[in-house]
Amino acid sequence: MNWALLLTALIAVESSGNPKAIGDHGLAYGCLQLHAGYVQDAAEYARQDWVHEDAFDPEKAKQIFRAYMARYATKKRLGREPTYSDLARIHNGGPNGYKKAATDKYWQKVKKKLAQLGVQGL
Repeated sequence: MNWALLLTALIAVESSGNPKAIGDHGLAYGCLQLHAGYVQDAAEYARQDWVHEDAFDPEKAKQIFRAYMARYATKKRLGREPTYSDLARIHNGGPNGYKKAATDKYWQKVKKKLAQLGVQGL
Protein backbone atom coordinates (compact mmCIF):
# COMPACT_ATOMS: atom_id res chain seq x y z
CA MET A 1 0.00 0.00 0.00
CA ASN A 2 1.48 3.31 -1.07
CA TRP A 3 -0.16 5.76 1.33
CA ALA A 4 1.32 8.83 -0.33
CA LEU A 5 -0.14 7.90 -3.72
CA LEU A 6 -3.49 6.99 -2.19
CA LEU A 7 -3.66 10.34 -0.42
CA THR A 8 -2.64 12.14 -3.61
CA ALA A 9 -5.46 10.42 -5.48
CA LEU A 10 -8.03 11.08 -2.76
CA ILE A 11 -7.07 14.74 -2.54
CA ALA A 12 -7.31 15.12 -6.31
CA VAL A 13 -10.77 13.54 -6.34
CA GLU A 14 -12.07 15.30 -3.22
CA SER A 15 -10.88 18.88 -3.71
CA SER A 16 -8.52 19.12 -6.69
CA GLY A 17 -5.88 19.89 -4.07
CA ASN A 18 -7.63 22.88 -2.50
CA PRO A 19 -6.90 22.91 1.25
CA LYS A 20 -9.57 25.59 1.78
CA ALA A 21 -12.36 23.62 0.06
CA ILE A 22 -15.76 23.47 1.72
CA GLY A 23 -18.23 21.01 0.27
CA ASP A 24 -21.27 18.87 0.95
CA HIS A 25 -23.42 21.91 1.77
CA GLY A 26 -20.83 23.27 4.20
CA LEU A 27 -20.27 19.99 6.07
CA ALA A 28 -16.98 18.81 4.51
CA TYR A 29 -13.72 20.68 5.06
CA GLY A 30 -10.30 20.78 3.46
CA CYS A 31 -8.37 18.88 0.85
CA LEU A 32 -9.83 15.53 1.96
CA GLN A 33 -13.34 16.90 2.55
CA LEU A 34 -13.59 15.62 6.10
CA HIS A 35 -16.83 15.77 8.07
CA ALA A 36 -16.89 16.69 11.76
CA GLY A 37 -17.82 13.17 12.86
CA TYR A 38 -14.93 11.67 10.90
CA VAL A 39 -12.48 14.05 12.58
CA GLN A 40 -13.98 13.39 16.01
CA ASP A 41 -13.86 9.63 15.45
CA ALA A 42 -10.21 9.74 14.35
CA ALA A 43 -9.28 12.07 17.21
CA GLU A 44 -10.87 9.77 19.76
CA TYR A 45 -9.04 6.75 18.35
CA ALA A 46 -5.67 8.52 18.09
CA ARG A 47 -6.09 10.36 21.40
CA GLN A 48 -5.59 13.70 19.72
CA ASP A 49 -7.37 17.01 20.22
CA TRP A 50 -8.24 17.50 16.56
CA VAL A 51 -11.23 19.65 15.73
CA HIS A 52 -13.12 19.91 12.45
CA GLU A 53 -11.21 23.03 11.39
CA ASP A 54 -7.98 21.01 11.48
CA ALA A 55 -9.16 19.48 8.20
CA PHE A 56 -8.09 22.73 6.52
CA ASP A 57 -4.45 21.91 7.36
CA PRO A 58 -3.34 19.33 4.75
CA GLU A 59 -0.84 17.65 7.06
CA LYS A 60 -3.34 17.33 9.89
CA ALA A 61 -5.99 16.14 7.42
CA LYS A 62 -3.63 13.35 6.34
CA GLN A 63 -2.99 12.41 9.99
CA ILE A 64 -6.73 12.32 10.60
CA PHE A 65 -7.21 10.09 7.54
CA ARG A 66 -4.48 7.71 8.73
CA ALA A 67 -6.00 7.49 12.21
CA TYR A 68 -9.46 6.81 10.78
CA MET A 69 -8.03 4.07 8.59
CA ALA A 70 -6.06 2.62 11.51
CA ARG A 71 -9.39 2.28 13.29
CA TYR A 72 -11.58 0.94 10.49
CA ALA A 73 -9.46 -0.39 7.61
CA THR A 74 -7.71 -3.22 9.41
CA LYS A 75 -7.08 -6.84 8.56
CA LYS A 76 -8.75 -7.89 11.80
CA ARG A 77 -11.89 -5.89 11.04
CA LEU A 78 -12.17 -6.76 7.33
CA GLY A 79 -11.00 -10.35 7.65
CA ARG A 80 -8.33 -9.77 4.99
CA GLU A 81 -5.66 -7.27 4.05
CA PRO A 82 -7.31 -3.92 3.23
CA THR A 83 -7.07 -2.77 -0.38
CA TYR A 84 -6.96 0.65 -1.97
CA SER A 85 -10.63 0.14 -2.75
CA ASP A 86 -11.44 -0.59 0.89
CA LEU A 87 -9.66 2.52 2.13
CA ALA A 88 -11.18 4.81 -0.47
CA ARG A 89 -14.67 3.45 0.13
CA ILE A 90 -14.33 3.67 3.93
CA HIS A 91 -13.12 7.26 3.52
CA ASN A 92 -16.16 8.02 1.39
CA GLY A 93 -18.84 5.96 3.10
CA GLY A 94 -17.84 5.53 6.71
CA PRO A 95 -16.66 2.48 8.62
CA ASN A 96 -18.70 0.09 6.46
CA GLY A 97 -18.28 2.05 3.25
CA TYR A 98 -16.27 -0.79 1.73
CA LYS A 99 -19.51 -2.82 1.61
CA LYS A 100 -21.81 -0.10 0.26
CA ALA A 101 -22.83 -0.02 -3.39
CA ALA A 102 -23.12 3.77 -3.01
CA THR A 103 -19.31 4.05 -2.78
CA ASP A 104 -18.60 2.16 -6.02
CA LYS A 105 -18.76 5.25 -8.22
CA TYR A 106 -16.40 7.10 -5.88
CA TRP A 107 -13.95 4.19 -5.98
CA GLN A 108 -13.95 4.28 -9.78
CA LYS A 109 -12.85 7.94 -9.68
CA VAL A 110 -10.07 7.18 -7.18
CA LYS A 111 -9.03 4.08 -9.10
CA LYS A 112 -8.67 6.12 -12.29
CA LYS A 113 -6.50 8.68 -10.50
CA LEU A 114 -4.36 5.93 -8.91
CA ALA A 115 -3.83 4.37 -12.34
CA GLN A 116 -2.73 7.78 -13.68
CA LEU A 117 -0.25 7.92 -10.80
CA GLY A 118 1.18 4.57 -11.85
CA VAL A 119 -0.33 2.27 -9.23
CA GLN A 120 -0.54 -1.27 -10.62
CA GLY A 121 -2.90 -4.14 -9.84
CA LEU A 122 -6.04 -2.21 -9.06
